[in-house]
Order: sequence, then structure tokens, then C-alpha cells
Amino acid sequence: MTEQKTIYVDNSATTKMSQTAVDAMLPYLADFYGNPSSLHSVGQKAAEAITLARAQIAALLDCTPQEIYFTSGGSEADNQALLSAAIIGERKGKKHIVSTAIEHHAVLHTLKRLQKQGFEVTLLDVHRDGLVRPQELAAAIRPDTCLVSVMFANNEIGTIQPIEEIGRICKEKGVMFHTDAVQAVGHIPVSVQKAQADFLALSAHKFHGPKGIGVLYARKGIPLTNLIEGGAQEKGKRAGTENIPAIMGMAAAMQEACNHLEENAAKMRAMRDRLLEGLSTIPHSTVNGDCEKRLPGNVNMCFEGIEGESLLLLLDDKGICASSGSACTSGALDPSHVLLAIGLPHEVAHGSLRLSLSEENTMAEMEYIIKTVPEVVSYLREISPIWHDLEEGKKNHVI
Repeated sequence: MTEQKTIYVDNSATTKMSQTAVDAMLPYLADFYGNPSSLHSVGQKAAEAITLARAQIAALLDCTPQEIYFTSGGSEADNQALLSAAIIGERKGKKHIVSTAIEHHAVLHTLKRLQKQGFEVTLLDVHRDGLVRPQELAAAIRPDTCLVSVMFANNEIGTIQPIEEIGRICKEKGVMFHTDAVQAVGHIPVSVQKAQADFLALSAHKFHGPKGIGVLYARKGIPLTNLIEGGAQEKGKRAGTENIPAIMGMAAAMQEACNHLEENAAKMRAMRDRLLEGLSTIPHSTVNGDCEKRLPGNVNMCFEGIEGESLLLLLDDKGICASSGSACTSGALDPSHVLLAIGLPHEVAHGSLRLSLSEENTMAEMEYIIKTVPEVVSYLREISPIWHDLEEGKKNHVI
């Protein structure tokens, strides 16, 4: 009996580390093990490596090395950006923040924390297509607004926001702008200059780098608030001995991803569109988010009359590793806040499926998914009393 091949389509949750990243890390796990804060030659070799990695990442983001701060990942970077902007705003008597209802919880939970400290938060609607309307954002900015925080691309429905237009509005109104670019970097072009961003967050494990390492870009001249006190690492803004192997792996993975950005995006876009075409034939299903302004590897759909958890378990049994939304909330029973924010009712949002691709996936795998998902959906509907009520007219179909 041949073992069933696993098809991994949960790359928005995390990606497989590339061999390039592994190779970049190995010397700093074994040979160049010094503490970069040490003055001796072993430590200084490690310090030189960090300097090179910082410059490499800065060039890819279109900024200076002095504006790059290494963090433990996107969540820490988001937290530090929002808290820093809030303190700057508070000093100027500005305690209003504009964001969206579909942000990652690293942003939303930090905003709730700031609300408890007296800040007022306006969360913009994103409409059914999952996109922010720049004119609505402009209208939400007030004289006491200190920050606008809008994610570059959504981690669940894959929608790419009009970041450059948002950045221009913030610049014109003299308001700081933060963007969570965790899902964007390494998959679509990202330039902090074109975005006119004051803060940007990214995480290495979303583009085939190691987990536990990320970057906060903070525009030169912005005083950051420390989350971690201790030593003088990261220009005194993040204490703790640097994770040099992870930093080197991140830089290598990011360089590789950006070098192959166009060809990888074209391959994933073709597979994504085939999935959307094939799975949209399932009755009473809907695609979530704009079909054009979305990440090249993202497919997010809802199927009426089923539970997403059951769908995932049965797909896993058939060798397909997928998700129903953000990996950060996969243990929660509540439906996705993103799907609710775009107007889906609870009973439909519960039946969601997210397929997030990488360049390592194949079109043959997509055809297997297109064959398998309808079979599983059909089976789940057959055993669902809710579906029978819908089919018998006792309840009205929503989709």
C-alpha cells in the first residue's frame, strides 16, 4: 500500500523553510557562535553578519539599515509600532487611532489595550470585497488622530489594500501610518517609500524563513518605545542577545523570495485561479474577498450548511492540509472576525476554507483538491440536519 502524499496548502499559517535559509543559518549555529556585543574577534564576526543582514533587508524594503529593528516576529513588531505611535500621539494631545475591522489580532488586541488607556479607536468597514475605501479612511481622520494602521494584505481572505493611496492620505494629513505587511513581504512588491509608511512589520516564517524572527521598520527620527528592557541591542530599542542564525536565515529567505517574486506570483496566481474556478461550481458557495486585488496564493471560500472544523479534519484525512482562517485563532469556536466583518452571517462564516499556496505546489495538486473538496462538502451536507432544513425549505439559503 502506497503512502498518501500530503498536499500542504496552509502557507499563510507558516511556510516550509527553504534550503537557502537553512544553509544560511548553519554556520551561525556551529562556527560563528559569538555574542555580537562582545569585543573579541569571535563576537565581532557575529556582529558583522548582523550588519550585512540588516543592510540586505533594508535594501529589499527600500529603506536604510538604521530603520530596521529585529524582533521575534510580526506580532512583536506590530505591538511596538502601535504602542510607540500611541505614546508619541499622547504627548501631543492626540489619542485617536484609525484602523480596520479585519486586522490581525496582534493589532486589534493592542488597540483594545490602548482603549483601556483612554485612546479612542475607529475601526473602518471593509465592505463585502474586503477592501478599505480610501475616501472613508480620509473622512475618519480627525485633528486628534495620531495613527492609521491598515494591513498590507489580509491573512485570511488575501485582499491587498490600496496601501500607497492610504499612505498618501496619511502624509497629507500629517498622521503616522503603520502597516502589517506580514502576509505581503516576499509575495508581492513592498516598498516603504512608495507606501509612505512610518512603521511596517514582517515575519520570516511567512516567506520560507525560520520562525521566531521578524522585523520592525520604523522611519528615521521616530522614537520607539521599548517592550523589552535590558541591554543596548537594536540601538537600545530591544534588549536581548540577537538570534543570529534566525536573522541570517530570514535575510537569505527574503532575498530569495524577492529575487523570484514575479515568477512565483505568476505560478501561484494560475493555481489560485484554477481553484477558484473549480471550487466555485459547488452549489451554495461563495468566494470571500476581491478576486483580483488578492494575494497570488490565497483562496478563501464558504460552503453553506457545513462546519469548517469537520471539513478540515476530513480533508486532512485525505492528505490535504488547509485551514478555516487564521492559525492564531484555529482553536477558537467563534467564526472568523474577518468573515463577519465583510458581512457574512455566523452560520455561513463557520463553513469557511482557506487554501494558501506556495510556489512548491503543483497544478496536479490543485486538480486533486478540486476533486476532493466537493466530495467532502457533499458528505458533510448529507449528514447535516441544518442542510436538510435548507433543502426542504424550512430555512432559507443565505448563499
